[in-house]
Amino acid sequence: MKPTVRFLLVFLVCLLGSIDASFGQPGTERTGTTPEVRDAQRIQPWTENPRYWQYRGQPVLLLGGSKDDNLFQIPDLEEHLDEIVRAGGNYIRNTMSDRKDYGFEVYPFKPLADGKYDLDDWNEEYWKRFENMLRGTAARDIIVQIEVWDRFDYSTVNWPPHPYNPKNNINYTHEASGLAPEYPDHPGRNRQPFFFTTPRQRNNTLVLKYQQRFVDKMLSCSLQYDHVLYCIDNETSGEEAWAIYWAEHLHRRATEAGKQICVTQMWDAWDLKAEEHRRTLDHPERYRFVDVSQNNQKKGQEHWDNFQSVRQYIAKVPRPLNTTKTYGADGFRFGNNQDGIERWWRHVIGGVASARFHRPPAGLGLSDLAVASLRAARKLESLVKLWEVEPDVNHSLLSDRTDNEAYLAAAPGRAYALYFPVGGSVGLDLRKHPGRYTLHWIDIATGEWAGTNDVDGGTVATIAAPKKGHWLAVIVRQEN
Repeated sequence: MKPTVRFLLVFLVCLLGSIDASFGQPGTERTGTTPEVRDAQRIQPWTENPRYWQYRGQPVLLLGGSKDDNLFQIPDLEEHLDEIVRAGGNYIRNTMSDRKDYGFEVYPFKPLADGKYDLDDWNEEYWKRFENMLRGTAARDIIVQIEVWDRFDYSTVNWPPHPYNPKNNINYTHEASGLAPEYPDHPGRNRQPFFFTTPRQRNNTLVLKYQQRFVDKMLSCSLQYDHVLYCIDNETSGEEAWAIYWAEHLHRRATEAGKQICVTQMWDAWDLKAEEHRRTLDHPERYRFVDVSQNNQKKGQEHWDNFQSVRQYIAKVPRPLNTTKTYGADGFRFGNNQDGIERWWRHVIGGVASARFHRPPAGLGLSDLAVASLRAARKLESLVKLWEVEPDVNHSLLSDRTDNEAYLAAAPGRAYALYFPVGGSVGLDLRKHPGRYTLHWIDIATGEWAGTNDVDGGTVATIAAPKKGHWLAVIVRQEN
């Protein structure tokens, strides 16, 4: 079957909102693979080390940065995806958001002549954009992490014009739906009944019907592809029952379609040790991975320690830990450029499965600094795969280290990846591992190589960054 014909078939399935388990994954007509082989090609925890992802049967480190969150809505999607790939990125966050931040966004429901919306009919442009994003990312081997609901879409200035607001649709009234004309409070206060509709909450069957219909429509498109991860909410502090309902709904619909998917929930608590995060950490049967993006509200040693505590907490049932939002950019309240780069690299060295720079103005997006880090990380990968080393959790292999001076991942005697946030000098314990090593410097500020030199094993080697700034020392044992 020709690719253009196959795409038209996929698009028609998406438009009809059906989920046909017999319909092949993209590209299967060309390869002739069986359903079992196709499933092995999907994004899933790596069978050999489930702290990392595998895709198309091979382990993969997910890295990215982008200029927006709901990328499927941006007018220059193809060009931006190409920019991400050129930088070394293979991972995006895609919220299903429709709020009018820039003016080009559209709602998923059919607009009527009187300015209202029909929640029983679709806006084909919205779903065409979504399908284009899925198709474009699949063609570029970019993994997509979808966030189904974003609480900011349904509160403050975004709620009055939204189609779900009863005054804007022909499907229900304020009285019947229990939804008010305005919710001016920050969504973190959880005063929006939209997020209390499920049976174990307020059992609002009227609104829930339309929420289910939206999710099923989304799945009718996304389940045709193997490169999609699912997150229920953006930094929610809502009730656990809401998350459980949608996790089970997503899994049930996937199973009905003959698919397996990976689902998580992103909680709002900045402290990863907070009880809120146990809702995900304690339930690997429901959540195949964990999003710990809110750790990026922390800084320095605490940022490292909190992430490592979670990594150790799930050690008996290891799963990928994703950070789809790395905060930090000059001029914004969540930290500056220095914080953004530090957080991203502490997570990468610390064993994260995905790391993405948050969109501006809260993060570095795909700025020059973000691109340099992406390129530096891929250079690191050319020498040492992150799943071949383990983070030195308590810095036991480092000496003469001051607070937040250096972070290490190591396979002792074989390879070491050492990150300096602001330059500095530390001792690296090689006493039990004699021999010769090659030290490769990578300048994170530029993403370029910055020279090599030999290091003697069998001693405590002094590793000093060339100057102040972000530096990566990759130390690899020489072959005899």
